[in-house]
Parts: sequence; C-alpha cells; structure tokens
Amino acid sequence: MPQDSLDRRFLTEPVLPLILGMAFPAVVAQLVNLLYSIVDRMYIGHIPGIGSRALAGVGICTTLVTLVSAFPMIVGGGGAPLASIAMGAGQKEKAERILGTGSAMLAFFSVVLVAGIGTNLQSLLCLCGASEETLPFAEEYFSCYLLGTPFVMVTVALNPFLNVQGKPKAAMLSVVLGAILNILLDPLFLFGFGLGVRGAAIATVSSQAASAALILVLLASPKASLRLLPSRMRFDGALVWRIFSLGISPFVMACTESLVGFVLNRELVRYGDIYVSALAIMQSAMQFTSIPLAGFSQGANPVISYNYGHRNAGRVRDAFRVVLCVMCSFTCVLTGVMVLAPESVARVFTSDPELVATVGKWMPLFLSGFLIFGLQRACQQTFVALGQAGISLFIALLRKVILLIPLVILLSRLLGPKGVFMGEAIADGLCAVLCSLIFAYRFPKILKRIQ
Repeated sequence: MPQDSLDRRFLTEPVLPLILGMAFPAVVAQLVNLLYSIVDRMYIGHIPGIGSRALAGVGICTTLVTLVSAFPMIVGGGGAPLASIAMGAGQKEKAERILGTGSAMLAFFSVVLVAGIGTNLQSLLCLCGASEETLPFAEEYFSCYLLGTPFVMVTVALNPFLNVQGKPKAAMLSVVLGAILNILLDPLFLFGFGLGVRGAAIATVSSQAASAALILVLLASPKASLRLLPSRMRFDGALVWRIFSLGISPFVMACTESLVGFVLNRELVRYGDIYVSALAIMQSAMQFTSIPLAGFSQGANPVISYNYGHRNAGRVRDAFRVVLCVMCSFTCVLTGVMVLAPESVARVFTSDPELVATVGKWMPLFLSGFLIFGLQRACQQTFVALGQAGISLFIALLRKVILLIPLVILLSRLLGPKGVFMGEAIADGLCAVLCSLIFAYRFPKILKRIQ
C-alpha cells in the first residue's frame, strides 16, 4: 500500500471501524492459529488407552513451546511497532532496515535454540515436570517440534509486519493456511499413519512451514510497501538495541508464561499426573481468551503506533478507548462462560471421567482472576504500541514473576493443589488493577508530550 494510502487510512478513517477492520482478520487468524495446539490436544487426549498420559506429556512440552515462541516476539513485538512509527513519520527506508535487522536476528535465534534445547532436551523436560510415565510422550513430541523452529520464527515474528502495511487480510491468510493444513494432517499422521504423538508434531511443523513460506513471499513482493530485501538483512547495532529494548516486553511475557508452566507443573506433579493433565486443559481454555486478544492487539497497534509517529494525540486516545472497551468486554464474557461450564470445556479434550471431574472442580477458581484480564492487556499493549519499553517490561514481569510464581509456591505449600490454582487467580486479578493505575498516571503525560 503506497504511503499516501496509508496516511488516508490510518490518519483520517473513523477510529472504531478502522480498528475493527484491521483487527478482525488478525483475531480470526489467531483463533485459527489456536487450533494448532487445541486440535493436537483434542486428538491426543482421545488416543485409546494412553490419552491422559499422552496429554500430560504434550502439556509439559507447552513450557518449551512457549519458550521457543518467545524469541521471535522480540522481533515482532519490538520491530513491528517501530516500523509502524517510522512509516507514520514518512521514514520508509528506516522501516525496511528495521525489518531486515529483525530477520537477521531470527536466523541467529533459530540456530541458538535448536542447538541449546536439542542437546539438553530430556533434562529440560524433566525440569518441566515430566514423570517416568509422561517423559516418553513429551520427548517424542518435542524432538520433532524443535526441527520446525525456523518456521515458528518467521510465522510469529514477520506476520505483524504485514499489518504494518495495512494488510490484515494477508496476515490472516498466512495463519489460516497453516491452521487448516494442521487440522487436515493431524488425524492423518496420528491415526492414519499410526505415528501417535510424533504424528501430531510432524503435522504442526509441516503447517508452520507453509505459513512461513507464504509470509516470506508476501514480504518480498515488489507490491509490498514495506519489503524484505536481502540487502537489508544484516545486523545494525543501533536497530538491534531498539528492537530488543521494545520487544523485551512481549518476550518476557512469553518467557514468564514458560517459567510459570515450569513452576505450576513442578508443583502439581507432586499431587499426581491427573493435575498436570487438568492444567493442560485449563491453560488451553485460557488461551481461548488470551489468543484473540493478541490478535486484536496486532490489528489495533499499527493504528496507535502510526498516529503516535504522526503526533496525532487525539486519535491515539480514541484508539485506546476502543481497545479497552473491546478487550474488557470480550474477556469478561468468554471467561465467564468457561467458569460457569467447566466440565463442558473439559469434555472437548478428554473422555476420562476423572480428568473431567478434576477440571470441573478447579477451573472456576483458576480462571476467576482472568475475568478482568482485559484491563491489563489493553494497557500493556498500548504501552508497547507507543514505544514505552520500560513500562511494558515492568508490567510483563509484574504478573508472572513478581506476583504469580511466589504466590503459587507459597500457597501450594499451605493448601496443596488448591493453592496452585488460587495463586493464578490472585495474580491475574491484582496485576490487572495495578496495571490500570499505572496507565492512568502515565498515559496523559505521554499524550501531552507529543502534543
């Protein structure tokens, strides 16, 4: 899209329809992308005879899957807003250098992760809570998944750069393509070829490869307003630092999710694998709320960043109001449904009566603090869109590292498994309140500065 077309769209269209139009394809893409893990777990949980143990093993892998996905978020979460701000300021060449530097960072991350995790996989899975019964399933799944790391890097990191160009439908298409392939390939590899858990991983990696290929084609196209050029794919020290300093917030958010998965699994495995399996289902349910919010952020953030780069404080304020209303309403309604009908959610993933009953007992407590999660997500993502690296990093650390992990460790010692689920609820609710107070203090100052 030419620069003047971007100006017309981001600077003059009514804010509400603009954000909804940008965000809808991204939300659809994230919902479909969520099917990567959901479909895997649905099929795995229904494998005759071993479903519950296999589900626990794959649930343990979530910690490492999240860790792998965290690194490309440095580039996507840091580079895309910076490129959007540069485009809003009319600095296209700088935006292309940001994209090229980010791509070089992805290649470096891929090599380091594959080598580092691959040589220590069994030890890492045991640290994540794998028992003698679940370790074989976890190792079988993740050893295949790890081979697809470069595809994960491209899909997660470079997809937001399509939104920067005002092309949310193209971004959606790249993700939907992979998800549909995954849905089709999962039963084929699991049951048709009899590959079991390994088949689920192969299906996921193949699907991510297709998504990554399409994204690269779209970004390299001469029609792209922000092109991925080979001549730009090199390390620029100043840009690496700027991308890293802003992208560290979504990176820490994802890493702390990985760390939390490690802590929760380690605490729960002491009470039995059934709790680890239940946690895998409850975290999947939580993703039904958090993943669409991430998609909405991908669509809304370019609007905020572009207008911030153009010093249009009024539209920045209006865009935040839309983000806040949508995120809070969505989170409250969807989480409320799952709190009221937890066993119905559990039956999607398993037919084991004991596992269904365990989820039904603990999910309402586990998700209760998540009812107001939209407050935190709206404020934090707006800070990212405005390039406020320090505040975004603090909020990312607040929820998981400062609040959740100490609460889970303390309460589990006092209350057993109930303490683990209660710790999640308290941390989610308290962080949402604190984040809102910080935003109410800082946001007017940021707007005043650009005015």
